[in-house]
Amino acid sequence: KIIAKGIVIPDNTRCVQCGICSYSCPMGIDVRRHAWQGTPVNHSYCLTCGECVKRCPRGVLKFDQSNIFDKNMIS
Repeated sequence: KIIAKGIVIPDNTRCVQCGICSYSCPMGIDVRRHAWQGTPVNHSYCLTCGECVKRCPRGVLKFDQSNIFDKNMIS
């Protein structure tokens, strides 16, 4: 059984929609949309590589623990 955990969580109150997170995503995920809506980046293609978290100039994104293989969490 795979027990990998991790998901990117935005703080939408700090996001200014600069788009650097989406531009930095190697999988082409619209992280900016997730940040704007305040929803976790639970896209099935997300590698949890941390590029969006690292590149965000306002510290909007962070990692949190979650079961990324839960069928209810994947979009």
